Parts: sequence; C-alpha cells; structure tokens
Amino acid sequence: MTLIGDTAGGPAGDVIKDATDASFVADVIEASRTQPVIVDFWAPWCGPCRQLGPALERAVTAAKGAVKLVKIDIDQNPAYAGQLRVQSIPAVFAFSGGRPVDGFMGALPESQVKAFVERLAAQARAGAGPSAADEILEMAKEAFEAGDLATAARAYAQVLQAEPDNAKALAGLARCYLAGGDRERAQEVLDMAPPEAKDPELDSVRAALALAEAAPDETAGFERRLEADPNDHEARFELSKALAGHGRLDAAVDHLLSIIERDRDWNDGAARKQILTIFEAAGPGSDIARQGRRRLSAILFS
Repeated sequence: MTLIGDTAGGPAGDVIKDATDASFVADVIEASRTQPVIVDFWAPWCGPCRQLGPALERAVTAAKGAVKLVKIDIDQNPAYAGQLRVQSIPAVFAFSGGRPVDGFMGALPESQVKAFVERLAAQARAGAGPSAADEILEMAKEAFEAGDLATAARAYAQVLQAEPDNAKALAGLARCYLAGGDRERAQEVLDMAPPEAKDPELDSVRAALALAEAAPDETAGFERRLEADPNDHEARFELSKALAGHGRLDAAVDHLLSIIERDRDWNDGAARKQILTIFEAAGPGSDIARQGRRRLSAILFS
C-alpha cells in the first residue's frame, strides 16, 4: 500500500510504516518501549487525513529517528481503533512505554503537528518509558471484557512470543479459547505453563475449564424437576453445574446457596465444594466471589 503523502523515494526505513491489527502489538506497543510511536488512524476516503498525513511524515522525518510513525487504515483494521474509541478521523495517538500518553483529533496546522512531534522527540532524548508488559496485558484484558476475543488473543499471543512462560498471558489466552468454546485448545495453553508456575489467574482458568468439562449439556430436564419439587437437590445441583459451565456463575451460585440453606451437608457437602470451585473460577477479587462468600458465611453462621 502507498503511504499517505508518499513522495518519490518514500519514507525512510522503519521510521514511517504501515501497520495492521495483527502487527499492532509489535509495531506500536512493543516498539514504544524503546521510543515514542505515533499512530495515525486514517482511511483512503478521508480528506483531512490526506492533509495531516504528509505533515506528520515531515515532522517525524525531521526528528531523525527519535520518534516513529505508524499508519493504520481503519477500514481494513478496525479492532484497535475501536478499542481506543476512535469516533472520527484523522485520529492520532502517541504511545510511550506501551501505553497512549498523548494525542489529538482532526487535521492540525503543520506548526502544531511539528510541535507535537518535537515534544515527543525531546522526551525520548531525555530518556523515558516504563515497561510495556503490564500495559499489553491490560489492553488484552479490556478487549476480552468487551467481548473482542480475537484482539485479546492476539495481544496475549504477542506477549507469549517474547515471554513464553508469562503466566498471566497464558491464563488470558486460555480464557479466550475457553470463552470461544474450544476447551481442547484452552487445555493445551494451560499445559504450556511451567509446573512451578503459581498464579491466581492460572488457577482461575483451570477451575473454569473444570466447570465447563463437568457441565451437563441441557438444563430443561432439571428445570422441570425443580418446578415439580423445589427440594430436589440433585436436580438443582446438576442445573448449577450446567449454568456454571456456560459462564452463568452468578445463577449457579444462587442455586448452590439454596441447597446449602436447605441442607448444608447434602451429599457430603457437595454444594459447598462446588461453590468454592466457582469462586476460584470467577477470581478471588470478583464480585461473584466476594458477595458469594458473604452470603455463604451468613448461611453457615446463622
């Protein structure tokens, strides 16, 4: 693809380059660990983009390698533009240390563009930028929570390329596969974790995978049994397993607490054991775990 504002000879080296959603972590997040990276979100049909693009290229070229410019066509690569909540273009973000630190919208006058780039270049020459590892993982987590499993998985995979033993990245990637219904690949990712790896997120995904593998396929039969007999603890327990296996942890907890309230020792305390697995799958800091433990304590010590 031809860069906006390309002149004969084109941009020099890797200082100015095109990127995609697939290369975003490497070209922007990872690259900004060593020097600022300016990201220009544009589209071929955008007139102001064609005004801004050449001005950005000239300013970055004048910075003599202190700053990089990455250009992303949002028509072809919408994922990270969406994650950064780009609502109009051109949209420019400056990344340093793996996170966005500055930016602007619209086509600024060339003098302001030059000042923007020079400020970043001066910061780079002074030396700055924290590690990006946590920033990449946070971006992946936000994408996962927004339901963008593909973007989250790519980000976790990029971390694992550099750090194959990163427990949080392994847990995150496994969770992406599990959320997508691919339990086999989720287990394969978990098996990549070193035996000595101890991380609550790994434990959480393992618990979630165990719930999914133990879940009955159907709920209708158990629901009918409960309608006929609300004290059918076996039906309620199996229904809670099905709900938990499909990610409805809050509903599963409600059913298990109902069993414990009626008969806390039913089936050798099976409901209490199951609810603890759900708390682990949800994560110790989750609302499901915190509120569930309070409700469980109130029942047990009432």
